[in-house]
Amino acid sequence: MTDTIAQWFADREDGVVPRPEFIPSSVPDGALELTASLVVLILAWLTARLLVQLSSRRIARHLERPSLTRVTLGGIKVSVYVFALLVLLRINGLDLGSIALSVTVFSAVVGVILAPIVGSVISGIFLLADQPYEIGDMIELTDEETRGFVDDITLRYTKIYTVDNTFLIVPNGKMRDRDVINYSADDTRVRLTVEVLITYESDLSRAREVLEQSARTVDGVLTGGPRIRVGEARYTAAPECLVGEFADDGILLRLRYWMQEPYRMSSITSNIRANIREAFKEEPCEFAYPHSHLVFDETSGNLQVDVDGGGDTPDLYQDDGQYSQHRQ
Repeated sequence: MTDTIAQWFADREDGVVPRPEFIPSSVPDGALELTASLVVLILAWLTARLLVQLSSRRIARHLERPSLTRVTLGGIKVSVYVFALLVLLRINGLDLGSIALSVTVFSAVVGVILAPIVGSVISGIFLLADQPYEIGDMIELTDEETRGFVDDITLRYTKIYTVDNTFLIVPNGKMRDRDVINYSADDTRVRLTVEVLITYESDLSRAREVLEQSARTVDGVLTGGPRIRVGEARYTAAPECLVGEFADDGILLRLRYWMQEPYRMSSITSNIRANIREAFKEEPCEFAYPHSHLVFDETSGNLQVDVDGGGDTPDLYQDDGQYSQHRQ
């Protein structure tokens, strides 16, 4: 069998695979080439599938990363199909040497068109090597404020399954140019902050207690436990309210809290804000909002307003004693 295959690929001037001796001469060459091509395609498909089944578990245990495992298995399939393509070209009388020049010219012509694809492939290689995120991680695209779970990473694109139940496919070339937040790289716990502005007349200590209690009563918020390590720092796991700033319109409080499930950030934050509003109704605390205090002195002029309803327009007296009427 090996000698027969070697004879098929022996050098010939016409570049056509010779007819095997066991094939009757009555069989047309076209039918023979078609049958051989179908056999090669079937064998290639079966071989690729068999190799993937036999090596998938071993590759997965060795690489320990779903994205690299998928790319490696895809590379095995591509290798088998490329070899099958070369065999098909040989069966149909196409010499690789004769088409090399045509492929070079064709590549030069379409090089500009394929440049973005090639760039995405190169970026995909860097993404797989740098490991900024992995399949199953929850990430956020900061420029679009889009959150979702990484569904697949290929050499050309990254597929994201958003929290709004939609698919987002982003070329890897664009992914490398974006700021990506990974919420589940090492630890799924996420710390968020809610800012509340209270008046200077409010009870500051009581306001801080109310904010912390409002967060503790929400399902999904960590209420205590061991201190959470972030780098070399250690943070308390329970909700904590800090005085952020003495602003122009009030005192800015920052409520910091940890949550276990990052995909519930919006709902948990909304529940905390609702609890704060309800709690402030029964406490000596008041939300601050911008106020305008108008001061009139000797440099501001005089404003005479008719409060008896006898006139339709006010008279504005200026510093020089003159006045002018302005219709409302």
